[in-house]
Amino acid sequence: MSIFTKIITGEIPCYKVAEDANYIAFLDINPNAKGHTLVVPKKEENKLFDLSKEDYLSLMDFSYRVAKALEKAVDCKRVGQSVIGLEVPHIHVHLVPLNTMADAQFTKKVTLTNDEFVALAASISAKFE
Repeated sequence: MSIFTKIITGEIPCYKVAEDANYIAFLDINPNAKGHTLVVPKKEENKLFDLSKEDYLSLMDFSYRVAKALEKAVDCKRVGQSVIGLEVPHIHVHLVPLNTMADAQFTKKVTLTNDEFVALAASISAKFE
């Protein structure tokens, strides 16, 4: 059982922002910026792209609605979105109010050359269906 499932079941408290039958949104307790919010499906699933297309679109719709509210409540240039999920094996969408690029940094950055970027993009593109 993930820490997010424990939040969903009420075993661990959270600063809830929104909730419906399938999703919950709450403030990140280690925020990148004021208002950093996590949107989490109530059904525990590890990987975003293991969701059905319908469930994925539903999660993005709920996240959109939370982001619009966040944008109105927190002074920021924009709300960034990221789904990384390596730290907790339960899908969670990060919604981060952004005023600087530093607000969006989660980990150490990797540096690639132009040629490496081009090759990587071509490789991914070749596999796209």
